[in-house]
Amino acid sequence: MSPVSRGRKKRSRSTGQRVVRQVQAGPVTCDCPDCSGEQLQPLALVADLLDDGGPLLDIEEAVEAELFAAGLLAMGDLAGAGFAEAVAAVIVPELERTATPAALAVLHAIALVDDGTAAAGAAARLEPAGLRAPRWLAEARTPVTPGVYRRFAEPSGQVSSVLLGTFERAGRIDGFAVNIDDSDCHAAVDIVLFPGEAFEQVVATIEDNAREHGLPITGAHLDPAEFRWQTERALSARAAHDADLGPDEIAAEYEDGDEPGYHQLAVLLRARVHILPEPSRPPAEHLDDEIELFTRIATKTSPRRRAPGAKLPAKRKKSDGPAPVFQLKVGLRDAKPPIWRRLEVPADTGLADLHTIIQVAFDWDDSHLHAFETGYGTFGVADPELDHQAERPVTLEQVAAGAGGRIRYTYDFGDGWEHDILVEKVLERGSETYPRCTGGRRAAPPDDCGGIWGYQRLVEILADPAHPAHAEMREWLGLDHADEFQPARFDAAEVSRSLAARFKR
Repeated sequence: MSPVSRGRKKRSRSTGQRVVRQVQAGPVTCDCPDCSGEQLQPLALVADLLDDGGPLLDIEEAVEAELFAAGLLAMGDLAGAGFAEAVAAVIVPELERTATPAALAVLHAIALVDDGTAAAGAAARLEPAGLRAPRWLAEARTPVTPGVYRRFAEPSGQVSSVLLGTFERAGRIDGFAVNIDDSDCHAAVDIVLFPGEAFEQVVATIEDNAREHGLPITGAHLDPAEFRWQTERALSARAAHDADLGPDEIAAEYEDGDEPGYHQLAVLLRARVHILPEPSRPPAEHLDDEIELFTRIATKTSPRRRAPGAKLPAKRKKSDGPAPVFQLKVGLRDAKPPIWRRLEVPADTGLADLHTIIQVAFDWDDSHLHAFETGYGTFGVADPELDHQAERPVTLEQVAAGAGGRIRYTYDFGDGWEHDILVEKVLERGSETYPRCTGGRRAAPPDDCGGIWGYQRLVEILADPAHPAHAEMREWLGLDHADEFQPARFDAAEVSRSLAARFKR
């Protein structure tokens, strides 16, 4: 599902190639008074930067200057601890001391992607000297504004996905495609920079490739804050994994070529997403893999967790008589205001049917994987790698026997819709039609809106007609008018009718 690459040569790549030949693994050192040792030579890097700084004066687009600087800053992956300090303490001051147009161009470029290097201050001090400014500087000083953001994913949320986003500055639009391995901590695999005008072409390429390979994919619009959260999660997970690589393995990713490499683009993309609104949810916590995530959920947060290896109680026999009815309260975790349903279901309802009942009650699309976390293990579509046991042979009363019993249901491992299920009461079976819904609160979020925090942002955007993403979100939901979106609406009788239609006896 990789989109097309940007179809033009990047001369800024040469900076990264020169730096990689200078940088070796180990502490940042040089032969200047501020450093000692022989491994890294920041002053030699300055000479290379100045060689490239001359041509840098004449390029037209600010993004080329950003890539030039990103090629330098990405080398911190090779240099290890202390490289950023060497840039600030040695490279930037030496460029300022040189005081040439080439040095000024390099300082302005570094400041574009890393305002923590003191490069902006050094460039400001040089400007009164009347040095020639780079041609792209006026464009670079125009604010970057958010564009369009989308996510394409395989429905299970466990294979791969692509984030697409655009940024506009001075009439130019740059697009980024981030290919993500969702089975590997949602880590970024590669990044492609493309002309923003080709956005729809990239979307078509993704959809065509998916059809060609028989891969079902779903597309979702993201608001800028959610795009930032998902992008930073992908980049941070990749950085954590790369920390385990040796210098030779990292250096192999800086081979000669006309296009910028992953690490160079990661520096640029991090700088771009920083102009987006800060996400309302905290940064994602990095785990080794998804199996660790499910293990942690099962062992630390599942309610009434039994000891590992607890034996599943026997299933009800005909001689035991009719099963009672369980009154369940199913609440969506972290939803504020609360979103919940009160359901009455026969206690001997199978977990596969309970999955369908919850899907109907919350108006989910049933387009993603799910799992029930219980004191007797995790049940869903059987998957040995995730330690998921088959749900179909198991009934509700086997895993949540009696009033007070608790289990958890997770739908869509990407967005992570977690539902707490509590057996509130055990009722005698009456003449009513089961399953049925007797209460609840608020409409459930739409599928693929980015989890509970993404939904909260969606509600805020649709309530604000002046929000830049208002029209886009309304279009994504297929609404003619924003007032058609009613997050407070809930009708228990309507849910009961849908359940009756699904479970005709």
